[in-house]
Amino acid sequence: MKKELKLSEGKSFAILRIVFGFIWLINASFKWNPTFLNNFTSYLIDGVHGQPAFVQIWVGFWIHIVSVNPHFFGIFIAIVETALALALIFGWFTKLAIAGGIALAFIIWSTVEGFGGPYVAGSTDIGTSIIYIIVFVALYLGKSWQYYSIDNFFHKRRTKVIDNV
Repeated sequence: MKKELKLSEGKSFAILRIVFGFIWLINASFKWNPTFLNNFTSYLIDGVHGQPAFVQIWVGFWIHIVSVNPHFFGIFIAIVETALALALIFGWFTKLAIAGGIALAFIIWSTVEGFGGPYVAGSTDIGTSIIYIIVFVALYLGKSWQYYSIDNFFHKRRTKVIDNV
């Protein structure tokens, strides 16, 4: 009975990984829009208004970096989000995708969302990217790569080869 429950839980995390991958794919498709690519720096600048000094310094640091070539950074984000989505959907380099997703979600949360913006009058939430981080952590803790994944397929093949040697 317990083994059946564990199998079900593992598959549930794999399904969550795939669904979350499709959510990221939809999000990535918006990043390929010329409006996003041509206004990339303005998203950072908009996130700094009304924030406390420490958030303004942090976001200012990123504005300085991105302003060197905003179009490049916009395309880079679009590529990273697309790759992340495909990695989650197909379960390919899943652990790396989860780590990259946590890093990207943290950067978005700490810059564009101003650490969730609870410092601004009238703020009603803590931002969405912090929730993405929690989902990525759940995918890791649930070992979402164990089912319905390319990672698992190659792991099984490697194990067979090693067992036959």
